[in-house]
Amino acid sequence: MLGLRRVLRLGALRQLRSLSGKPQGDVLPGSCGVLIIGGGGMGASSAFWLKSRALQLGRKLNVLVVERDAGYTSASTVLSVGGVRQQFSLAENIEMSLFGYNFVVNGREHLGDVDLCYQPNGYLILASEKGAHILAKNSKLQNELGARNELLGPEALRQRFPWLSTEGVELGCHGIDKEGWFDPWALLMGYKKKARALGANFANGSVVGFEWNDSGGLSGAVVDAGDVLQRTVKFDTCVLAAGAYSGQVARLAGIGDKEAKEASLSVALPVEPRKRYVYVVSTQGKNCPGLATPLTVDPDGTYFRRDGLCGNFLCGRSPNEDEEPECETLDVDHGYFETDVWPTLANRVPAFESVKIQSSWAGFYDHNTFDANGVIGRHPHYSNLFIAAGFSGHGIQQTPAVGRAISELILDGKFTTLDLSRLGFERLVNQQPMHEVNIV
Repeated sequence: MLGLRRVLRLGALRQLRSLSGKPQGDVLPGSCGVLIIGGGGMGASSAFWLKSRALQLGRKLNVLVVERDAGYTSASTVLSVGGVRQQFSLAENIEMSLFGYNFVVNGREHLGDVDLCYQPNGYLILASEKGAHILAKNSKLQNELGARNELLGPEALRQRFPWLSTEGVELGCHGIDKEGWFDPWALLMGYKKKARALGANFANGSVVGFEWNDSGGLSGAVVDAGDVLQRTVKFDTCVLAAGAYSGQVARLAGIGDKEAKEASLSVALPVEPRKRYVYVVSTQGKNCPGLATPLTVDPDGTYFRRDGLCGNFLCGRSPNEDEEPECETLDVDHGYFETDVWPTLANRVPAFESVKIQSSWAGFYDHNTFDANGVIGRHPHYSNLFIAAGFSGHGIQQTPAVGRAISELILDGKFTTLDLSRLGFERLVNQQPMHEVNIV
């Protein structure tokens, strides 16, 4: 199975690389209208929406995407589990994920001939007595905004999911529609292919610095294309969507300079990599969760879902703040599975007492250390810099809505569909966190 996964992964990599038409990507130009730093989900979605909406508006727009990881081997987008759910506590996250669901299930209408492999199995989030009232409150808001989920007590949970142990569970919230998972690779490839068909360019390189005009505004980015030479790309507008490395890139623009006279420049973009492990397991246990099993989340944050048709499951758990692993590599700690993941799996699903690891991988969250939610919108100091970063593990499902939002801000000067102004950079300056409750 591990060998098959490697073959599939290599095939997907080759398909991604073929989208640019050249193994090395498009030629890096000297200037562009919009420079997007980061070609993962957020950046590619922004390129797609900018080009498609500019076409609708009858406007010419030169869009360039610069991506540091030419093969997407460590990109957060393609290493994610690919879930879409509305089980959040913030209205903005619920609404973005509702739009994300609609985009995914209607992917061909937006992106052309692409199969996003959507699996409509839903989510099942479990709560202890301590968290039951929060789960119920969240469910009420979610359904008011258009989600469809139901609350189930222990007895109803056992009847609906006979493989589940409800020990310590007071309530469960089950998504009965508009929730499931999809193929993140396919979504990224769809964005990239469609954006390029509309005229966007995708070049390989790392942004290593910025240039400023005489009035102190950003006017260009210095790009290292990996061929010894560094080149400056002049731009009118810049979108920072560099995922886990967005905080580092922002510092190159002087964002977070403690000696800056203006308050908005002295505040850093608090986005950094956080490594997360995903384990693929199988079991010979009896009464095993079936093909329609929802992505199930234990009260302690441990999750699992089915993976394909061969009896495998994906599972994992975010560590406590004081247990965060190093982010120098994407090496997987299998000891963490034995000590922190497996005990909960075996307790929650007796069939998982005999699980065996078949394969595993690690990926990076673009973690926002301020409040674990995305930063979306114009920077308060640089009027031509827009940020889409810090989504802390739930970004892939929000790429359709965020890319659309960035295109609205650039082309229309304001949000015209979903009002995401509360998720702007200003909340960092004003110390007004937007925390999720019961975040996964």
